[in-house]
Amino acid sequence: MARQWHIEYRGALYPILSRGNEQGKIFSDDKDRLFFLEVLGRMSARFDIEIYAYVLMNNHFLC
Repeated sequence: MARQWHIEYRGALYPILSRGNEQGKIFSDDKDRLFFLEVLGRMSARFDIEIYAYVLMNNHFLC
């Protein structure tokens, strides 16, 4: 069952989380991590979103 949508309001902070299937890796090496950070930076600029902090683990990320 999917989670319910967040109520959106100006100035709210929302976490972004993604995990690998069955705790599988989503980053195979540092090159993958750097590419992810480049895309994250471009998308945050494109959609005018501020990223305050992030964590990159082998099998998940949290922003």
